[in-house]
Amino acid sequence: MGKRIYNFNAGPAALPLPVLEEIQGELLDFKGSGMSILEVSHRSKWFEDVINEAVERTKRLLGLGDGFEVVFVQGGASMQFAMIPMNLALNGKPVDYINTGTWATKAIKEAKVQGKDVRVIASSEDQGFSCIPEGVRVDGNAAYVHFTSNNTIKGTQWAEFPESGSVPLISDMSSDIMSRPFDPSPFGLIYAGAQKNIGPSGTALVIIRKDMLERVPAGLPAMLKYSTYTEEGSMYNTPACFSIYTINLVLKWLEEKIGGLEKMDRINKEKGSVIYDFIDKSGFYKGTAARDSRSLMNVTFRLPNEDLEKVFVAEATKAGFGGLKGHRSVGGCRASIYNAVGVDAVKALVEFMSEFQKKNG
Repeated sequence: MGKRIYNFNAGPAALPLPVLEEIQGELLDFKGSGMSILEVSHRSKWFEDVINEAVERTKRLLGLGDGFEVVFVQGGASMQFAMIPMNLALNGKPVDYINTGTWATKAIKEAKVQGKDVRVIASSEDQGFSCIPEGVRVDGNAAYVHFTSNNTIKGTQWAEFPESGSVPLISDMSSDIMSRPFDPSPFGLIYAGAQKNIGPSGTALVIIRKDMLERVPAGLPAMLKYSTYTEEGSMYNTPACFSIYTINLVLKWLEEKIGGLEKMDRINKEKGSVIYDFIDKSGFYKGTAARDSRSLMNVTFRLPNEDLEKVFVAEATKAGFGGLKGHRSVGGCRASIYNAVGVDAVKALVEFMSEFQKKNG
């Protein structure tokens, strides 16, 4: 087997090595079935056990009570941008959005396409989305308040979620789901495309509070109704079996190897302080996000000029550090340090960055 690199890709992103090894070990014969998980029927007891376990692990890790349903929906987070206003808007009430960058902007656009009464109640666009808006005020008349918990492109993250009173919060947690504990009770819906922090691409994890299902209009196509997924246990049609199987193994790793979200949070904070402390002291690298809005998942930074950035990315790649080029829309550099990226990887990256500075500073 070739040497594995330090993987700092933004998504599809690093998966825990023990999970990959477990997949490899049972790929040809899943649980004595004589078949791969890629081949078993989604209606079989084998897969039924997998999806049920993934749901139970999600509930345990996030501390979800009986008031929540957990389902898997194809189409990624991008389809959720459309499904949320379609299913959860209320007649005569506005839908409120907080704009913190590209993914929030896309969610807003999808709600507007449907002719909903969309209000952007806070935005950091005037600051180039380099920070999380402060002092967000929520009007009790809104049907819901939507925000993106972590912004992969600009490297910002909500340290504390907005207060919304009795208005349900809805959050795109694609890039930081399962990275830290939080109180789920204010949330009407949480969604996450799997391929950043919990698995491979192919499905979105959707957590919906049961009272929200009463809003789902009757006249929607079956595949675009949340009630279809909750009533059919995500099995109305063939789900993304391999993705769900891998997610379950990642959640098992989180529960059994890491020891839950409090411990994961501590590890993520340690990784963040290793790289941000180095950047701040370097006088060569410069973080692009406001300090109090910095993401523990996506570390965005610049070098003194763009030519140096190209050399940095090329040399890093040669040295076994992958995925450090910034998003095409903003340039610069970005190290995505999701759950599966270990403290060792971040320390190794900082060592490389330090050597690069000595040669080029």
